[in-house]
Amino acid sequence: SVGPSIDEFAQGLRPRWGPLRGRLLSGSRADCPLPLTSGDRGDARSPRVGAQAGRRQGPRGMEAFAEAAASLGGPSGQRVDADQPPGNQADEDTVSGSDDQIQLLMSRNLLPERQVKALCIKAREILAREGNVVEVSAPVTVCGDIHGQFNDLMELFEIGGKVPDTNYLFLGDYVDRGHHSIECITLLLALKVRFNDRISLLRGNHESRQVTQVYGFYDECIRKYGNASVWKMLTDLFDYFPVSATVDGHIFCCHGGLSPFLDGIDDIRDLDRVMEVPIAGPMCDLLWSDPSEAGGQGWSVSPRGTGHAFGEDVTKEWSHSNGMESVARAHQMAMEGYSYSHDESLLTIFSAPNYCYRCGNRACIMEVNAAKTKVFLQFDSAPKRGELYATYAVPSYFG
Repeated sequence: SVGPSIDEFAQGLRPRWGPLRGRLLSGSRADCPLPLTSGDRGDARSPRVGAQAGRRQGPRGMEAFAEAAASLGGPSGQRVDADQPPGNQADEDTVSGSDDQIQLLMSRNLLPERQVKALCIKAREILAREGNVVEVSAPVTVCGDIHGQFNDLMELFEIGGKVPDTNYLFLGDYVDRGHHSIECITLLLALKVRFNDRISLLRGNHESRQVTQVYGFYDECIRKYGNASVWKMLTDLFDYFPVSATVDGHIFCCHGGLSPFLDGIDDIRDLDRVMEVPIAGPMCDLLWSDPSEAGGQGWSVSPRGTGHAFGEDVTKEWSHSNGMESVARAHQMAMEGYSYSHDESLLTIFSAPNYCYRCGNRACIMEVNAAKTKVFLQFDSAPKRGELYATYAVPSYFG
């Protein structure tokens, strides 16, 4: 079991309940939002995560794996050389975060491996200067999960406005599930380097070495570059992403949810975030926790196997103690792109339409203006190039 047991909490972790005064309720469960395969629980129980996660493949083993992956076909049907991506060729002298590089990335082209390395170095310098809690000023547009759906990310920018004309706060989960995780994360990083004051990127639970080995990002890097170097560069960079934000001091934002180990925002500021996402503790909870179902109170063990489920009383007490009006988070699919819970004191935002290319859900981004007014912009999945727009019915097992 990846998630900590109640006995482990009692013997080792000992959460500081503080003003929240919650307690673990072992009988409470919240349904997972997306009942896919057993491996989709996100609990890192695959054999590739754990004992084998730290093993390195030998040169021949990696070469054989890359050749097998290449046989699946990249965008051009062939394995992509690290220095010769498909589509337009990137100039090796292109400056990281330059307008030319951003335009190249917005056309869904891959960067050469050397440029990915240079981009990661510059992004790390910027992210390392940011605190664990990013203070964002309105007006700002808040976005939820992206999950490698590049065409839908472009649709998001069409609806919300291009950077730097619009300020953005992304709540994490840029990679995995979708087919273009590399293109999504490199574009967002280039925008961060070029327009640092206009875009903020928080860490999601999928910005993790363990999770990306299970849900597609690792395999995508092997398939498109022929080796794991780009995956390693980017997952090393994920360690520097901030884990929370506030909007004008009245909306607390994170990817997952609250933690029984955190009494207030100052506790988040004291965390050491530069590490792989742990399987338990405050940083884990910020990226993994979920709100309990209607009527749920206090703290309970999360059905995901890690993180917590927290009740309406926890959300309201957190907001009151920290001078916040509400909590905004991502992490769970919402059929209309957003959903309120806990008497509208907590908001879930999801920005990947037709999630996993089969769920039929809408996506949403939230505009917050200087008057604290929230405007929700919903959108559907962008049509593929050369295809007519089509809607998809929701399969019955997602109902």
